[in-house]
Amino acid sequence: MENNNRRQFLKKSIIGLSGAVLLPANLNIGTSKAGPPELPFRTLGKTGIKTPLISMGTSGATASGFIRAGYEAGIKLFFSATYYGEGNNEKLVGEGLKGLPRDSFVVGTAVPPDGLDMRTGKFLNGFDQQAYMKKAEESLKRFGIDYVDFFLFPFAGKREMVLNEGVLKALELLKKQGKTRFVGIASHGDTEEALQAAVDSGIYELAMIAYNYKTINKDKLHVAIEKASKAGIGIVAMKTTAGASEVKSGPPINTDAALKWVLQNNNISSIVSGMSSFEELQKNLAMIQTLKMSEKELKDLSLTAPVSESGLFCQQCKQCIPQCPHNLDIPTIMRSYMYAYGYKNTSQAWHTLADVNLSGNTCGNCTTCNVKCISGFNIKNKIMDIVRLKEVPRDFLHA
Repeated sequence: MENNNRRQFLKKSIIGLSGAVLLPANLNIGTSKAGPPELPFRTLGKTGIKTPLISMGTSGATASGFIRAGYEAGIKLFFSATYYGEGNNEKLVGEGLKGLPRDSFVVGTAVPPDGLDMRTGKFLNGFDQQAYMKKAEESLKRFGIDYVDFFLFPFAGKREMVLNEGVLKALELLKKQGKTRFVGIASHGDTEEALQAAVDSGIYELAMIAYNYKTINKDKLHVAIEKASKAGIGIVAMKTTAGASEVKSGPPINTDAALKWVLQNNNISSIVSGMSSFEELQKNLAMIQTLKMSEKELKDLSLTAPVSESGLFCQQCKQCIPQCPHNLDIPTIMRSYMYAYGYKNTSQAWHTLADVNLSGNTCGNCTTCNVKCISGFNIKNKIMDIVRLKEVPRDFLHA
């Protein structure tokens, strides 16, 4: 174990210092002068983009060389966000793709609006179009490119937000100015409502949604996904391993099985996987070569499918909020918990928690917790655990 950790440390150090890529000998990515290898793909809705079944979510990447390694391995679609590392992640992605033919990769980013109340999914003081346009333009500068392929409006849920007139005008203007080719939404919760609103808008061309084998109300969600797909909206899936590859108790999640389960739905064009190591990259590339699920894989999922304390995936259903006497934004806190314990990304967990109004002795003054979580989580214990992160200076956090 010690030798393995040392290899990982050396590998990341070399990449971080040089920006070059030191690939393990067993990572057979088939690169040649003709370009990256062709991977199994699907078409991303009416955009016409043919995207490999696996795409890269870059929040956990710590070196531009790893982004370049993904490209050389055949990954075509890269997603970042302005709130990943306070914008530094966009710089890292831009550095990794620098010098490559612009039409050989697809890059997207999520640009959140100011003044969004995460608890209600509504704007506190309306939508500031000018401020949003400025944030989008700053994003382009960090990438170091003239345009992105996708600007995503994140945390989309409530219909009135997805169809907000100012939001639609801003996104249309970004397209008109040539700063993005396409626009879309990213939804963690209220996804059925968000997808229907996206269809009704006639503007959105992509939807990134939380989707995995532990998702509740799958039938309703499948109907919404199919309707959006038929309307030409490309669908990509995130949170596909139900929050984490490691759990504190209970059977471990078979991540290959979890990812294959997602791709059984032909309306899902690609999985946005938050890869951060060569091993994860190699594993994902191998997974998409054979989508048929084995009996063992089906059994593995059935063992971890029931809602239980052992998982980390919060359904973001918001049923907990009205149950809490302090009206805490529990879904956002739980997302922070997942980033910290599931993805080992304490920096993202810290920044997610920073947006939550936490005052006083959070949960400590409650002798019992009134919240009954549909996933069976002990909400009080998890909140008191993760809020400790607020006291850690962010300079000490591992990005």
